[in-house]
This record gives sequence, structure tokens and C-alpha cells, in this order.
Amino acid sequence: MELRVLRYFLTVAREESITGAANYLHLTQPTLSRQIRDLEEELGQKLLVRGSHRVTLTAEGMLLRKRAEEIVAMADKTEEEFRAMHGLLSGDVYIGSGETVAMNLVAAVCREIRERYPGVRWHLYSGNAEDVTERLDKGLLDFGILIQPTDITKYNYLSIPAKDRWGVIVRKDHPLAALEAVTAGDLAPYPLLFSRQVLESRAEGNALMNWFGPLRSQLQIAATYNLCYNAAVMARQGVGCVVSLDGLVDTSEESPLCFRPLSPAIESGLDVVWKKYQVFSQAAELFLDRLRERFAGAGGSR
Repeated sequence: MELRVLRYFLTVAREESITGAANYLHLTQPTLSRQIRDLEEELGQKLLVRGSHRVTLTAEGMLLRKRAEEIVAMADKTEEEFRAMHGLLSGDVYIGSGETVAMNLVAAVCREIRERYPGVRWHLYSGNAEDVTERLDKGLLDFGILIQPTDITKYNYLSIPAKDRWGVIVRKDHPLAALEAVTAGDLAPYPLLFSRQVLESRAEGNALMNWFGPLRSQLQIAATYNLCYNAAVMARQGVGCVVSLDGLVDTSEESPLCFRPLSPAIESGLDVVWKKYQVFSQAAELFLDRLRERFAGAGGSR
């Protein structure tokens, strides 16, 4: 498979039209159609269903789209790393992260580097730990910022000197909003929305789930989520109470939502992780050096 043809295929998948893709790529329609047919013959699978007005992907086509996106992203990243080897330090750094206010600490390092090396660019990917580590393992990210509980034993890591506080996001007219802090017993009668990562985590010391103690089996789990914004929308609509970290959604005076911390208090640590034996670009190496300088003595690194 040629990288050029994979880019052609991705354009067809995006445009849902051979004609539209050909116009975008400045190719003739017969030329593009032939390239796609040759790709199908090479793989021995039908990739497109050609309708009268649009094309759709077969199951095999959807698999190829996912793999092609990864291959193209890796090729682009590699080319950029080699371009960055010439002249003033420049290049791209790819960071994946869960939602956390501790991103402010990382962003401050990014700003300082950009001020001195304006040729360095940052590419941020937001997702839960499963999403981030999958992309990290495939080489599509240089670094991941993971919120505990997460198993990081197969990575090198650097602890961030910050803690995220757990609590519950509820409507201001909800009975829990009248409390200064909420206990496990306070939460038990109400439908809850949980991070899927927390529910599925097998990491030792899943402190949040252990916090519920014997009430854990009685929890009313109404929904799960991977990023908090849409979970907050569910809370606004009265679907349930969102068990979440503080600072991820608007709970200001103007917002219909409020945050109430758990009692006894529970906090999660954070780590910057990267693959063992990773060979970094100059820009990514500089970023890691600055993180180590900034977070020295934070309590953990390997």
C-alpha cells in the first residue's frame, strides 16, 4: 500500500463521493476510481459501496479508514521530526490527556518553550486513559497525562505536583446542593454518572470506588462517560449526579450546576507518561527536560 493512495482513500471516505474527492485532490474521477479499485484488489476486499449519490464504507472499509488514519498520522509525525533536525529548534509535540485542571501546569511549560522557540507546535488529544494509552502505544502521541487510578507500570513516568479533588456535580435545585460536602450515604439514594475509566479500572488501590465501602454494591449507576462536558449536560437535564473531578465544567454563579466535594475528601494524583526506550524528537526531548526541571521533587519519576 502506498501512502499516497491511503490519503486518496481517506479523502473519499471523508467526502463520501468519488467526484467530490477527485475535485479536492485535483485528480480526474477515472484516475481516482482506478486507484481505489487497485487498492481493493491489493487488499482482496471491497472497501466502498458505490450508490447513485454517495459512497459508503463497507465494514472492511471502516477498518482500513481507522488504520489508514493511524499510518498517515505516524508518517506526518516522522516527516516533521526529521524536518525539525535542521536549523533553529522546531517541531511538533503530541500530548494526550484526560480532563484535569493540572493541565495548567503543563501549559505553562508549553508557553515558556514557545516564547523561546516559536517553531515548536503542540498537538493536544483529549480522551480518557484508555484512549490516550492506545494512541501512546501506537506511537501517535509522545506523552500522555493520566489521572489515577491508572496502571502505568509499562511506562516511564513523571509525577505532576498537583492533585485533583473528587466530588459530585449536581443541579443547584438538587437536595445534595444544600450540603457543604457529600458522603457515600448521601449519594446512595440518587442515580449517578461515573467515569467509565473509574468503573473499569483494575489498578490496585482504586481509591474512589473503595471510598464507597459497603455501599458500592448499592450504587445506582445511571450512565457512564469518558469526558465530562456531556456528562454535565446530562446533569443539567436531571439524569443524575456526576461523580467527577473539580474544575472541569462551569459551576459559577451563572451556571445551573454546582460542585460538592466528597467527605471524607479524596484526591487523585497525575502522571506524565511516555513509552520506555522512546526516541524523541528534539522538541519532545526539550519538553521532557523542562517538565523534569519544573516538577523536580514532585514525588515520583522513572
